[in-house]
Amino acid sequence: MTDKKYVEDLIDQDDDFDQWYVDVIRKAELADDSPVRGCKVVRPYGWAIWENVQKALDWRIKEAGVENAAFPLFIPQSMLAQEADHIEGFAPEVAWVTRGGGKDLEEPWAVRPTSEAIICPMFAQWAQSYRDLPLMVNQWGNVVRWEDRPRAFLRTLEFYWQEGHTAHATLEEADARARQMLDAYRDMVETELAIPVVPGRKSEAEKFAGALHTYTIEAMMGGKHWALQSGTSHNLGDHFGKVYGIRFLDRDGERKFAFNTSWGLSHRVVGATIMVHGDDAGLKLPPRIAPIQVVIVPIWRKEGELTTVEEAVTRIVERLKPVARVKVDWRDDRTAGYKFNEWELKGVPVRLEIGPRDVAANQVVSVRRDTREKTPISIDELADRIPALLDTIQADMFEAAKRMLSEHTAVVDDYDTLAQRAADNAGWSLAHWCGDPACETKVKTETKATTRCIPFDQAEEAGSCVVCGGASSGRVIFARAY
Repeated sequence: MTDKKYVEDLIDQDDDFDQWYVDVIRKAELADDSPVRGCKVVRPYGWAIWENVQKALDWRIKEAGVENAAFPLFIPQSMLAQEADHIEGFAPEVAWVTRGGGKDLEEPWAVRPTSEAIICPMFAQWAQSYRDLPLMVNQWGNVVRWEDRPRAFLRTLEFYWQEGHTAHATLEEADARARQMLDAYRDMVETELAIPVVPGRKSEAEKFAGALHTYTIEAMMGGKHWALQSGTSHNLGDHFGKVYGIRFLDRDGERKFAFNTSWGLSHRVVGATIMVHGDDAGLKLPPRIAPIQVVIVPIWRKEGELTTVEEAVTRIVERLKPVARVKVDWRDDRTAGYKFNEWELKGVPVRLEIGPRDVAANQVVSVRRDTREKTPISIDELADRIPALLDTIQADMFEAAKRMLSEHTAVVDDYDTLAQRAADNAGWSLAHWCGDPACETKVKTETKATTRCIPFDQAEEAGSCVVCGGASSGRVIFARAY
């Protein structure tokens, strides 16, 4: 056990999960408040997690044949306003630049809330023939959406993400691409972040402004067991092609409008990782995205012991550096108890403790962050044992999150039960819905639960709408959401 008197305790998750989330971000040094309203400073440890997410997703995007590019941060008002539903959907969140260089601009510029309105005009220039299609680009960057209630990583005025955009000759190609990129998100989130998700389609009311269809992966958070939209992919149909004049000469000699997709995943998945895996002691980071996978804590009391331990640690680092991201905590102004507690707070997957007795036995004591299980390991075996241990931790964390999702998802057949589950933060409710927006609105207004998605992976099932009793062909996920 760690000596908690050395590090300020976190509030327990059961007492106040929202405050726990805020506290763990600050105390683990992931992010901090900034002087700019609604914006956060992402500190190096938090940014390192996001960098590992970027690396894990970027190669998947490139493997899918998409190339990285960069587009302007500013969008002229006239370009944003060309698509009526699009501008109406984003209007409350758009920040505007009206002066530059000490002069009023002839036309206001939007600070991009998303980039369809700046990328589609470029596609219109680049796509002249079917031979030019598909056009497929992705950009890593930042966007601005005017949030009233910012929370680090989840909803901030400025946030970081990737957004992919494609143009295709047919609707079928566009839909296949939108589904393909959603599956890339699913694979990355489940494989790298150890977070199980439910892929599905958004309702008409919940879809992206101007889209034909919006596909989503939804994840269940810890604590209140709310949902978090963790990545979306949009089939935009040919609507944006018509609005922005993306026309091409097809094989049959006719000029046609292109079909578009857009898809994005943001650094809110860092917030998801915190909420899905964390506990009362702080973060629990999946090894694949942990900035530090193994922290070595040397223990000594006398100068002679320090020399002995130093020599052993040097050998350990030489063995581990090729197979893991390693840090040695040599601080001499902190006790071992303090260090144990702090590295638990920061979620490092494996801690290796080594003192004079361990050196004499040619071993270290490994401590798993997820289970706190302690195991002696021979120094000579570390290069083989630690990678295997990290893989085991990654798999076990995914299975634990799957159990949470399963245990807090229930089939619900009446409105009162759905409403009570939402009020009790009991988790997700799988319920029949007739598809009428009025029923969807009633649930949202009265219970604060929304239709998170219509899951792909479900058999057609005739039933009665949980709200009005009308005919339904399948169940949807109702849940409260961040």
